[in-house]
Amino acid sequence: MKKFLTSNYWKARHYFLLAGTVLIIGLPGSAMAACLLGLVGQPDGVKFASARPIPLSVAAVPKGQVSISYIGHSSFIIETPGGATAVTDFNGLHSPSFIPDIVTMNNSHGGHYTPSPDHRIKTVLRGWSIAVGKMAQHDVRYKDLRVFNIPTNIGEYGDPKGNGNSIFVFEISGLCIAHVGHLHHVLSRDQLKQLGRIDILFVPIDGGMTIRHEQALAVIVQVSPRMVVPMHFGFIGAAERFFEMARKLYPIKSEAGASILVSRRTLPKHTEIRFLQGG
Repeated sequence: MKKFLTSNYWKARHYFLLAGTVLIIGLPGSAMAACLLGLVGQPDGVKFASARPIPLSVAAVPKGQVSISYIGHSSFIIETPGGATAVTDFNGLHSPSFIPDIVTMNNSHGGHYTPSPDHRIKTVLRGWSIAVGKMAQHDVRYKDLRVFNIPTNIGEYGDPKGNGNSIFVFEISGLCIAHVGHLHHVLSRDQLKQLGRIDILFVPIDGGMTIRHEQALAVIVQVSPRMVVPMHFGFIGAAERFFEMARKLYPIKSEAGASILVSRRTLPKHTEIRFLQGG
């Protein structure tokens, strides 16, 4: 695990031990997919500030930034300065008013995928194995957006060699954004290598449908992003219990709306949790 360079290191380590999940084996040779500084454009200089709320709509995204909008459950709209759009865990219900260029899906249950995505979507990326013994493998580029996956939930749902979920990584404007989907475990060493440097992490905080709160905090410690965006919290008391635990480790800020603009310049200096309203 990466060294946790804060006074809360031992508390974080405690949550990691409480997670108590056996690490799964990653795919050999797939670390080349990692999101690493230098693979995407970088802005000149560094200036830290807060992300600012923006309207939930398709609009021009300033150079060097990315627009993130929460539209419900585990679905976010990601928009780039070059005009590329993506939606995570696309289910046909939590959908934008426009046709996105790329959608990612996971099949743990119907809230995370649709069997019949709109045919006008340019690229549909499924995060689970289609055939027994195979792993989902994606690494696509469209305009100024790159999307790749890391298979997870390996060996579940009666398929000892398949995967039932993927972490999808979005690389844009010098940022690496990871959406863990319907993750059911903490990450293996190989999976962390495949991820590379992650700046923004979307994490489920339902407390049991995906990972327990202790596991969610353990994954945050493992990945060590600058910003954590909670999702999958539409269960009574789930968010409150997570925030009660998380505030002992990280600052928590609630955004006024459902959308923010983020750039490398506006990332917080240290890990903090940003709660997006709406959706």
